[in-house]
Amino acid sequence: MTILRDISIYWAMFHVIILFLMLFRSRFTRKKTIVAAGIGMGFLMVVNGAGLIVFGIEALSKAFLFTCTIPSFIFFYVMSADKRFRFLLSFCLADTTCLWLMAVTNLLDFYLGGGKYVLMLISRLITFPLLEYLAWRYLRKPYLELQDAVKKGWAVFAGMTMLYYILLVVVVQFPTNIIYRPEDTFLCVLVLILMLFNYGTIFSALYRQLLLYRKQQSERILQEQKNTLEAQLDSQLNIRKMKHDIKGYTATLSGLLAARKMDEALTYLKGVEAEMDTLTGQFCANPYINAVAVHYFGKFEDMGAECRVDIQVGEEELPYMDLCQILSNGLENACDALKGLEKEKRKVSVQMRYNRNYLLIRIRNKCRDDLYVEQGEIPATDKAGQDHGFGLATVKEAAERLDGESFCYTEDGYFILDVMLPCRAFQNTS
Repeated sequence: MTILRDISIYWAMFHVIILFLMLFRSRFTRKKTIVAAGIGMGFLMVVNGAGLIVFGIEALSKAFLFTCTIPSFIFFYVMSADKRFRFLLSFCLADTTCLWLMAVTNLLDFYLGGGKYVLMLISRLITFPLLEYLAWRYLRKPYLELQDAVKKGWAVFAGMTMLYYILLVVVVQFPTNIIYRPEDTFLCVLVLILMLFNYGTIFSALYRQLLLYRKQQSERILQEQKNTLEAQLDSQLNIRKMKHDIKGYTATLSGLLAARKMDEALTYLKGVEAEMDTLTGQFCANPYINAVAVHYFGKFEDMGAECRVDIQVGEEELPYMDLCQILSNGLENACDALKGLEKEKRKVSVQMRYNRNYLLIRIRNKCRDDLYVEQGEIPATDKAGQDHGFGLATVKEAAERLDGESFCYTEDGYFILDVMLPCRAFQNTS
C-alpha cells in the first residue's frame, strides 16, 4: 500500500507549486514562467522520486529541505519580480500551508485510517484542490494588491512563517516521523493549532494594511476630483474675466482703428492675444487635460518652481478620465517631492506626445539626493518626508486599464515617471 502514500506525496508536491504560483509574481511572461516552472520543478520531482525509491521515505523526509525546498527557493527567487522579504513570505506561506495539510492528513490516516494510506490519499486529493480554490477565490487578488501597495514591513511576517516552517519540519520529521513517536503527538497537535492562530494573525494584519491602502487610495481619488474641479472653476473664472475685459479691449481697438492707427492697433491686438493666453493657461486643446495642467502649473509657480509644460494633443477623442488621473497623481507626487527641496532646486517638466502608435507621458522632477528607485519599483509613501507615494500605484492601475505601462526611476538627481499608452486603447473607449 506504500504506492498510495507515494502518490499522495507527489500529489502534494505538485500542488505546493500550484499554490505558490498563485501568490508568485514573476518578472517573465506567464507562458515563460509556467514552462520554466514545469521544467525546473519537474526535474526536482523526478530527483526526489528517485530518492524515495532508493533511500526510502524516512531518509528522504530528513533531506527534503536540501533536495527540494532550498533548490526551489533559489530557482523561483531568480525568476521573481519581488525580492527579499515579500518573496520569502510568499514562498514560506505556500510551503508551510501545504506541509501543515500533509501533517494533518498523515495523523488522520494513522489514527483513523489504520495507517493504510487510503485515508491519506483521499483526504489530500480533496483538500489540496479545495485549498487552491479558496486561495484563488479569496486570497490571491488582495494579496497581490497588497504587494503592490506596501513595500515595507514584510520582514516580521516572513520571519514568522519561516520559523514556523522550520518548527513544523522538526516536530513532524525529527528524529523520525511523528506517527512513530506517539508521545510527541500532543505536542505536534498543539503546534498545528498554534499555526492556525499564527496565520490568522498574519492575514488579519495584512487585511488591515489592505484596508488602509484602499482608504488612502479613495482619499487620493477624492483629492484628484477636488483638484480637477478647482482647475475647472479657475478656468471658468478666467473666461468670465475675459468676457468682462473684452469690452474694454474692443473699445480701445475701435478708437485706434477710428484714428487709423493701424500699427498701434496691431501691436495692441498682439498684447490682447498674449493676455488671453496668460489668463486661459492654454497648454493643449483638450479642456480636461488643460484644466489639470493649469491647476498644477499654478501650484508650481506659487512654490517658485521652474516648470516646463509640453503637451502635444489636440481635440481628438481621448479617455480623459484616466489621463487626468495619471497626470494628477504624477504631478501631485512631483509637487510633494519639490516641497522638500530648496527653492532654487525645484524643477519639473511635463511632456505628453505621440510616438507612432503610442501616447507617451513623462513627468520629470528634481528629488532628494538620497532617493534611489530602480526601474520597475514603486517607492514607498512617506508623506512626512514629502516622498513619492500611493499616487504612483494609481497611475499604474490607470495605465493598465488602457492596456499601457508605467515606469518610474531616478536618474541624475531627477525622479522620472514614464507612461506609455497604446493609441488603440483610445479607440476602444470612444
